[in-house]
Amino acid sequence: MDIEVLGGFTVRLNGMQVVPTAPKPRQVLALLALNAGRAVPTRTLAEELWGAQPPRSSRATLQTYILQLRELIGEALIGVDGLRSEGRTGKDLLVTSPGGYRLETGGGTRDYSEFARLSNEGYRAMDNEDYAGAARTLRDALALWQGPALADVNAGSHLDMETRRLEEARLCALDQRIEADLCLGRYRELLPELTVLVERHSMHESLHSQFMLALYRSGRGGDALNVYQRLRGTLVRNLGLEPSAPVRRLQRSILKASSDITQDALLDGRTAPAPVS
Repeated sequence: MDIEVLGGFTVRLNGMQVVPTAPKPRQVLALLALNAGRAVPTRTLAEELWGAQPPRSSRATLQTYILQLRELIGEALIGVDGLRSEGRTGKDLLVTSPGGYRLETGGGTRDYSEFARLSNEGYRAMDNEDYAGAARTLRDALALWQGPALADVNAGSHLDMETRRLEEARLCALDQRIEADLCLGRYRELLPELTVLVERHSMHESLHSQFMLALYRSGRGGDALNVYQRLRGTLVRNLGLEPSAPVRRLQRSILKASSDITQDALLDGRTAPAPVS
């Protein structure tokens, strides 16, 4: 069973799609797929579908959804040739466990697991100062994304938490890939991408810091200072906070370099920007 959640939701078995079109069974399968190999409590599934106060009929309705999912899985197990795969049924892959249900993938692929594996490999390369390897591996990890996580699934509280976790992991990988590219001197190549990213993430300090650095190293110190002022205005207006110390230090370094021929090592390309917490 192959699972994709980094974009539209897809579950394939024997080459057949087993994701239902009805919204609530689709939610159930999505939550089970994100926890493949682990039991998901019945209570968690009910909360996902109906919130903190499920109706009295929730257990029976959930059992109906499970039966529908098992039917879809069973049809895929039979396959196009009409032969049941290894004698298995839907119950063998969507298993009833004490207090809940568990989806077994049978060794199939999961795009979110592959993303995590490649991201961790990229982070290790960054730690070892293998910036080319880090940029390449993190780029491969990010290429697995085809859009927002579970873009075509209605999300309740649990799926919402899972999708936000995945999106945060995506942003962390993106941040590290950009930092690796900065360390490789790819300043001008990064400018179009960072222009879009800081608009999309208007209060993300690390992305703004990277944009400032890329602009300065591309000979656009004035634009870098303007980026700082926009960030500061947004943070003060929305949160009542000043930019963090690393971002302020970068701004002061750019100001100093604009009036002093002695440049800060942070700005001349010898070091990467300090991480922004």
